[in-house]
Amino acid sequence: MTSPEGFPLLAAKDYEAPSLFEPANLLREARRQKGLSSLAVPEVCMLDPDGDVVRHLAESGRGTRHAGWACYHTEMWSVDLDGIEVGVVGMAVGGSFAVLVAEQLAASGCELLVSVTSAGQITPLGATPYVVLIDRALRDEGTSAHYVPPARWSRVDDGLVKGLDGAFDHLPEPVLTGSSWTTDAPYRETASAIAAAEHEGIACVEMEAASLYAYATASGARVVCLAHITNTMATAGDDFEKGLDNGVHDALAVVRAVAAALR
Repeated sequence: MTSPEGFPLLAAKDYEAPSLFEPANLLREARRQKGLSSLAVPEVCMLDPDGDVVRHLAESGRGTRHAGWACYHTEMWSVDLDGIEVGVVGMAVGGSFAVLVAEQLAASGCELLVSVTSAGQITPLGATPYVVLIDRALRDEGTSAHYVPPARWSRVDDGLVKGLDGAFDHLPEPVLTGSSWTTDAPYRETASAIAAAEHEGIACVEMEAASLYAYATASGARVVCLAHITNTMATAGDDFEKGLDNGVHDALAVVRAVAAALR
Protein backbone atom coordinates (compact mmCIF):
# COMPACT_ATOMS: atom_id res chain seq x y z
CA MET A 1 0.00 0.00 0.00
CA THR A 2 1.28 3.47 -0.85
CA SER A 3 2.07 5.58 2.19
CA PRO A 4 -0.01 8.73 2.80
CA GLU A 5 3.10 10.82 2.15
CA GLY A 6 3.12 9.55 -1.43
CA PHE A 7 -0.49 10.52 -2.09
CA PRO A 8 -0.48 13.71 -4.21
CA LEU A 9 -3.59 15.17 -2.58
CA LEU A 10 -1.74 15.26 0.75
CA ALA A 11 1.48 16.72 -0.65
CA ALA A 12 2.52 20.15 0.60
CA LYS A 13 0.83 22.99 -1.28
CA ASP A 14 1.60 26.69 -1.51
CA TYR A 15 -1.71 28.14 -0.39
CA GLU A 16 -0.54 31.74 -0.83
CA ALA A 17 0.59 31.32 -4.44
CA PRO A 18 -1.71 32.55 -7.22
CA SER A 19 -2.89 30.13 -9.87
CA LEU A 20 -1.38 30.49 -13.33
CA PHE A 21 -4.70 29.39 -14.84
CA GLU A 22 -7.20 32.11 -13.95
CA PRO A 23 -10.95 32.03 -14.59
CA ALA A 24 -10.93 35.51 -16.11
CA ASN A 25 -8.56 34.32 -18.83
CA LEU A 26 -10.73 31.35 -19.70
CA LEU A 27 -13.84 33.52 -19.80
CA ARG A 28 -12.10 36.04 -22.04
CA GLU A 29 -11.32 33.33 -24.57
CA ALA A 30 -14.79 31.82 -24.30
CA ARG A 31 -16.34 35.21 -25.09
CA ARG A 32 -14.02 35.60 -28.06
CA GLN A 33 -14.82 32.16 -29.43
CA LYS A 34 -18.57 32.43 -28.84
CA GLY A 35 -18.90 36.08 -29.88
CA LEU A 36 -20.34 37.10 -26.49
CA SER A 37 -20.40 40.58 -25.05
CA SER A 38 -18.77 41.30 -21.68
CA LEU A 39 -22.05 41.44 -19.77
CA ALA A 40 -21.81 41.07 -16.01
CA VAL A 41 -23.86 38.38 -14.29
CA PRO A 42 -26.29 39.35 -11.50
CA GLU A 43 -24.74 40.27 -8.16
CA VAL A 44 -26.60 37.35 -6.58
CA CYS A 45 -26.25 33.91 -8.14
CA MET A 46 -27.54 30.47 -7.27
CA LEU A 47 -26.07 27.04 -7.81
CA ASP A 48 -28.79 24.49 -8.62
CA PRO A 49 -26.99 21.12 -8.75
CA ASP A 50 -30.14 19.08 -9.46
CA GLY A 51 -31.16 21.37 -12.32
CA ASP A 52 -34.81 21.54 -11.24
CA VAL A 53 -34.79 25.33 -10.99
CA VAL A 54 -33.18 26.00 -14.37
CA ARG A 55 -35.52 23.52 -16.06
CA HIS A 56 -38.51 25.24 -14.47
CA LEU A 57 -37.29 28.70 -15.47
CA ALA A 58 -36.75 27.58 -19.06
CA GLU A 59 -39.99 25.63 -19.43
CA SER A 60 -42.28 28.07 -17.63
CA GLY A 61 -40.93 31.18 -19.30
CA ARG A 62 -40.34 32.74 -15.90
CA GLY A 63 -36.61 33.09 -16.52
CA THR A 64 -34.46 34.45 -19.32
CA ARG A 65 -31.21 33.00 -20.57
CA HIS A 66 -28.28 35.24 -19.65
CA ALA A 67 -26.59 36.44 -22.82
CA GLY A 68 -23.18 37.13 -21.32
CA TRP A 69 -22.46 34.00 -19.26
CA ALA A 70 -19.36 32.60 -20.93
CA CYS A 71 -18.95 29.25 -19.15
CA TYR A 72 -18.09 26.40 -21.52
CA HIS A 73 -20.03 23.83 -19.48
CA THR A 74 -23.21 25.47 -18.22
CA GLU A 75 -25.98 27.92 -19.03
CA MET A 76 -27.32 30.67 -16.77
CA TRP A 77 -30.95 31.66 -16.38
CA SER A 78 -31.89 34.97 -14.77
CA VAL A 79 -35.04 35.41 -12.70
CA ASP A 80 -36.53 38.36 -10.84
CA LEU A 81 -37.40 37.41 -7.26
CA ASP A 82 -39.54 40.27 -6.02
CA GLY A 83 -37.11 42.92 -7.16
CA ILE A 84 -33.87 40.95 -6.72
CA GLU A 85 -32.30 39.59 -9.90
CA VAL A 86 -30.72 36.17 -9.42
CA GLY A 87 -28.62 34.24 -11.92
CA VAL A 88 -29.14 30.49 -11.69
CA VAL A 89 -26.63 27.90 -12.92
CA GLY A 90 -27.72 24.29 -12.93
CA MET A 91 -26.09 20.86 -12.94
CA ALA A 92 -22.84 21.86 -11.19
CA VAL A 93 -22.72 18.63 -9.20
CA GLY A 94 -19.79 17.88 -6.88
CA GLY A 95 -17.23 20.08 -5.21
CA SER A 96 -14.79 20.46 -8.07
CA PHE A 97 -17.46 21.44 -10.59
CA ALA A 98 -19.21 23.74 -8.10
CA VAL A 99 -15.98 25.59 -7.32
CA LEU A 100 -15.07 25.81 -11.01
CA VAL A 101 -18.38 27.57 -11.63
CA ALA A 102 -18.07 29.66 -8.44
CA GLU A 103 -14.66 30.97 -9.54
CA GLN A 104 -16.07 31.93 -12.94
CA LEU A 105 -19.12 33.57 -11.38
CA ALA A 106 -16.93 35.72 -9.14
CA ALA A 107 -14.85 36.76 -12.16
CA SER A 108 -18.08 37.67 -13.97
CA GLY A 109 -19.56 39.98 -11.32
CA CYS A 110 -21.23 37.71 -8.75
CA GLU A 111 -20.90 39.09 -5.22
CA LEU A 112 -23.06 36.60 -3.31
CA LEU A 113 -23.33 32.91 -4.19
CA VAL A 114 -26.04 30.69 -2.73
CA SER A 115 -25.95 26.93 -3.29
CA VAL A 116 -29.11 24.89 -2.74
CA THR A 117 -28.50 21.18 -3.13
CA SER A 118 -30.46 18.03 -2.34
CA ALA A 119 -29.05 16.03 0.53
CA GLY A 120 -29.52 12.76 2.34
CA GLN A 121 -30.59 12.83 5.95
CA ILE A 122 -28.08 11.56 8.52
CA THR A 123 -29.23 12.92 11.89
CA PRO A 124 -32.90 13.97 11.75
CA LEU A 125 -33.60 17.61 12.57
CA GLY A 126 -37.30 17.33 11.79
CA ALA A 127 -39.79 15.75 9.41
CA THR A 128 -38.69 15.88 5.78
CA PRO A 129 -38.64 17.93 3.70
CA TYR A 130 -36.78 20.79 5.38
CA VAL A 131 -33.75 22.92 4.57
CA VAL A 132 -30.43 22.96 6.42
CA LEU A 133 -28.29 26.08 6.53
CA ILE A 134 -24.87 24.38 6.54
CA ASP A 135 -22.62 26.01 9.12
CA ARG A 136 -19.74 23.54 8.72
CA ALA A 137 -18.99 20.70 6.32
CA LEU A 138 -16.82 17.63 6.85
CA ARG A 139 -14.03 17.72 4.27
CA ASP A 140 -14.35 14.21 2.86
CA GLU A 141 -13.54 15.39 -0.68
CA GLY A 142 -10.51 16.63 -2.57
CA THR A 143 -11.13 20.17 -3.79
CA SER A 144 -10.84 21.87 -0.40
CA ALA A 145 -7.30 20.53 -0.02
CA HIS A 146 -6.17 22.82 -2.86
CA TYR A 147 -7.57 25.97 -1.23
CA VAL A 148 -6.91 25.73 2.52
CA PRO A 149 -4.56 23.73 4.75
CA PRO A 150 -5.64 20.34 6.08
CA ALA A 151 -8.40 20.45 8.70
CA ARG A 152 -11.49 18.45 9.52
CA TRP A 153 -14.12 21.06 8.63
CA SER A 154 -14.89 23.84 6.18
CA ARG A 155 -16.99 26.59 7.72
CA VAL A 156 -19.30 29.34 6.58
CA ASP A 157 -18.24 32.89 7.41
CA ASP A 158 -19.60 33.87 10.83
CA GLY A 159 -20.63 37.29 9.56
CA LEU A 160 -22.90 35.73 6.96
CA VAL A 161 -24.58 33.55 9.57
CA LYS A 162 -25.20 36.57 11.80
CA GLY A 163 -26.65 38.44 8.85
CA LEU A 164 -29.13 35.61 8.28
CA ASP A 165 -30.55 35.71 11.81
CA GLY A 166 -34.34 35.75 11.41
CA ALA A 167 -34.13 35.78 7.60
CA PHE A 168 -36.12 32.56 7.19
CA ASP A 169 -38.81 33.06 9.80
CA HIS A 170 -41.47 33.88 7.22
CA LEU A 171 -40.90 30.82 5.02
CA PRO A 172 -43.39 27.94 5.01
CA GLU A 173 -40.67 25.27 4.98
CA PRO A 174 -38.35 25.32 8.02
CA VAL A 175 -34.69 26.28 7.64
CA LEU A 176 -32.57 24.75 10.39
CA THR A 177 -28.85 25.17 11.04
CA GLY A 178 -26.66 22.08 11.01
CA SER A 179 -23.50 20.43 9.75
CA SER A 180 -22.98 18.30 6.65
CA TRP A 181 -20.69 15.58 5.38
CA THR A 182 -19.36 16.47 1.94
CA THR A 183 -18.37 13.45 -0.12
CA ASP A 184 -17.20 13.16 -3.70
CA ALA A 185 -18.17 9.47 -3.84
CA PRO A 186 -21.91 9.27 -3.16
CA TYR A 187 -22.11 5.57 -3.90
CA ARG A 188 -19.50 4.84 -1.24
CA GLU A 189 -21.72 5.96 1.64
CA THR A 190 -21.12 2.80 3.65
CA ALA A 191 -22.88 1.85 6.83
CA SER A 192 -19.77 2.56 8.90
CA ALA A 193 -19.27 5.99 7.33
CA ILE A 194 -22.89 6.93 7.91
CA ALA A 195 -22.70 5.71 11.50
CA ALA A 196 -19.58 7.79 12.09
CA ALA A 197 -21.30 10.89 10.70
CA GLU A 198 -24.36 10.22 12.83
CA HIS A 199 -22.16 9.84 15.91
CA GLU A 200 -20.88 13.39 15.27
CA GLY A 201 -24.41 14.72 14.93
CA ILE A 202 -23.99 15.56 11.25
CA ALA A 203 -27.33 16.50 9.76
CA CYS A 204 -26.90 15.45 6.14
CA VAL A 205 -24.63 14.27 3.36
CA GLU A 206 -24.09 16.28 0.16
CA MET A 207 -21.39 16.91 -2.42
CA GLU A 208 -20.45 20.61 -2.59
CA ALA A 209 -20.38 22.54 0.70
CA ALA A 210 -16.89 21.71 2.03
CA SER A 211 -15.34 22.64 -1.31
CA LEU A 212 -17.32 25.85 -1.68
CA TYR A 213 -16.61 27.01 1.87
CA ALA A 214 -12.89 26.30 1.48
CA TYR A 215 -12.88 28.32 -1.74
CA ALA A 216 -14.72 31.13 0.05
CA THR A 217 -12.24 31.11 2.93
CA ALA A 218 -9.29 31.29 0.56
CA SER A 219 -10.71 33.93 -1.76
CA GLY A 220 -12.90 36.07 0.47
CA ALA A 221 -15.95 35.25 -1.64
CA ARG A 222 -19.37 35.35 0.03
CA VAL A 223 -20.88 31.87 -0.18
CA VAL A 224 -23.86 30.33 1.62
CA CYS A 225 -24.65 26.63 1.25
CA LEU A 226 -28.05 25.14 1.99
CA ALA A 227 -29.23 21.57 1.73
CA HIS A 228 -32.78 20.49 0.95
CA ILE A 229 -33.27 17.32 2.97
CA THR A 230 -35.42 15.08 0.82
CA ASN A 231 -34.18 11.52 1.28
CA THR A 232 -32.50 8.89 3.42
CA MET A 233 -30.20 7.65 0.64
CA ALA A 234 -33.12 5.66 -0.78
CA THR A 235 -33.10 3.31 2.20
CA ALA A 236 -36.82 3.95 2.70
CA GLY A 237 -39.76 4.31 0.34
CA ASP A 238 -41.02 7.62 -1.07
CA ASP A 239 -37.58 9.23 -1.02
CA PHE A 240 -36.47 12.25 -3.07
CA GLU A 241 -39.84 14.01 -2.89
CA LYS A 242 -39.26 17.78 -2.85
CA GLY A 243 -42.82 19.00 -3.07
CA LEU A 244 -44.60 21.16 -5.67
CA ASP A 245 -42.62 21.47 -8.93
CA ASN A 246 -39.77 19.49 -7.36
CA GLY A 247 -39.27 22.10 -4.65
CA VAL A 248 -38.43 24.92 -7.07
CA HIS A 249 -40.58 27.52 -5.32
CA ASP A 250 -39.21 26.64 -1.88
CA ALA A 251 -35.63 26.80 -3.17
CA LEU A 252 -36.15 30.19 -4.80
CA ALA A 253 -37.85 31.50 -1.66
CA VAL A 254 -34.81 30.49 0.41
CA VAL A 255 -32.42 32.14 -2.05
CA ARG A 256 -34.54 35.28 -2.07
CA ALA A 257 -34.44 35.37 1.75
CA VAL A 258 -30.66 35.00 1.78
CA ALA A 259 -30.22 37.70 -0.86
CA ALA A 260 -32.55 40.12 0.91
CA ALA A 261 -30.66 39.68 4.19
CA LEU A 262 -27.12 39.81 2.82
CA ARG A 263 -27.14 42.13 -0.22
